[in-house]
Amino acid sequence: MTSSQTSPAATDAPVAAGTVGAPAPAAAPASGVTVRYWAAARAAAGTDSDVQPGDTVGSVVDAAVAAHPGLERVARVATFLLDGRKVGRETSVPAGATVEVLPPFAGG
Repeated sequence: MTSSQTSPAATDAPVAAGTVGAPAPAAAPASGVTVRYWAAARAAAGTDSDVQPGDTVGSVVDAAVAAHPGLERVARVATFLLDGRKVGRETSVPAGATVEVLPPFAGG
């Protein structure tokens, strides 16, 4: 092997996360809130869930509506859960929490 060639062992070395050539980690931003969409909210958003910024339920929902304009009509009448508990739009949301958007359900 000449000095201008690279040995295979040199290219097989592990690459530390966050360095050039390493895949980017799939972590949510530090201020991100997971938003789960149910029933008609899922259909309007076009996804089961995503991550949105915000520090209150209302600001998180507003960010979700901005990202998915079809969600606006559903969000106006939806119930919101924060980590499994029913809350209002003014409720503070810690980073890493989960907000669920539940549209009204028909039937009985």
